[in-house]
Amino acid sequence: MSTAIIPINHDLMLAGPVGSLEHYIQAVNAVPILSAEDEHTLATQLREHDDLDAARQLVLSHLRFVVHIARGYTGYGLPMGDLIQEGNVGLMKAVKRFDPAVGVRLVSFAVHWIRAEIHEFVLRNWRMVKIATTKAQRKLFFNLRSMKKNLSWLTSEETEAVARDLGVPVAEVTEMERRMSSPDMSFDPAPGSDDEDGSFGPASYLHSHEADPAEVIEAEDWEADTSSRLEHAIAGLDDRSRSIVQRRWLADSKATLQELADEYGVSAERVRQIESAALGRLRLAVGS
Repeated sequence: MSTAIIPINHDLMLAGPVGSLEHYIQAVNAVPILSAEDEHTLATQLREHDDLDAARQLVLSHLRFVVHIARGYTGYGLPMGDLIQEGNVGLMKAVKRFDPAVGVRLVSFAVHWIRAEIHEFVLRNWRMVKIATTKAQRKLFFNLRSMKKNLSWLTSEETEAVARDLGVPVAEVTEMERRMSSPDMSFDPAPGSDDEDGSFGPASYLHSHEADPAEVIEAEDWEADTSSRLEHAIAGLDDRSRSIVQRRWLADSKATLQELADEYGVSAERVRQIESAALGRLRLAVGS
């Protein structure tokens, strides 16, 4: 896998994830997300003055989104590093073509280029596996491909003859022929392609049911920060308050006020007051 190295500063170099994938992901997540104003300024500098440093900053600040999108394709059995690298290629293409005057954020524009590049990589490297998933099917595939070099669709007699020669059921030969004859479709037709054909590309009509990547990343960061604040706030409670909150709200089998009152030798109302005060401190800590 080729590696494009992009300098962040004198101490840190970001490359395609050829070494430690975890280190790469940590590195790209450490790059700050640009504000809308900074993004517009950099995109304008790139578009009007071919400012490569502006392009570098735009790419670096969006690498985390590529990682997030690439994770959605791990089910194809392809290396995560390769998926990310292909997505990075799509990101760089998007940065090159991005027009800040349109009035949309770069991530909204780039997500289609990132997905298209990953889709093409998946189709190139996974279609053969999908066509022939077992050893017997792979043998059938290569034999059938050789037999069909100068043939169109097999007749029923030819199908039966192939099945007999290869020792497989007729239905498997028919199914393999159907798979082999299914044409690949360009996800995002190249500029200048026939408009009528291009209008049927998946990019023209497929709808993503996922949220905007920027919103997803923001939600994940917010959830992680909130969880961290909550854990820290719970640790700061006194032992009795912490125990009451944990047993009333976090335990699988929740304790009643009366059970806790009997254990601590106070009234149920006093337990409720302690619980209420502790929850108030937690809300304040989480919301600050």
